Amino acid sequence: MAQYTFTVEMACSGCSNAVKRALTKLEGVDNIDIDLEKQTVVVDTNLPRESVLETIKKTGKTVKE
Repeated sequence: MAQYTFTVEMACSGCSNAVKRALTKLEGVDNIDIDLEKQTVVVDTNLPRESVLETIKKTGKTVKE
């Protein structure tokens, strides 16, 4: 199990909910912790980091590496 942290530009709870919905649909994601104030998304999963990153990007949010 790996834990990945992403810095994602999110302006409101709607933004964070969109990211959470997209990640919830992925098989193999155990936990998602989104902090709107810190602009972070922490994901516990057995998926490769790239798969999670691509899913977040598909929501239209900017992910800072």
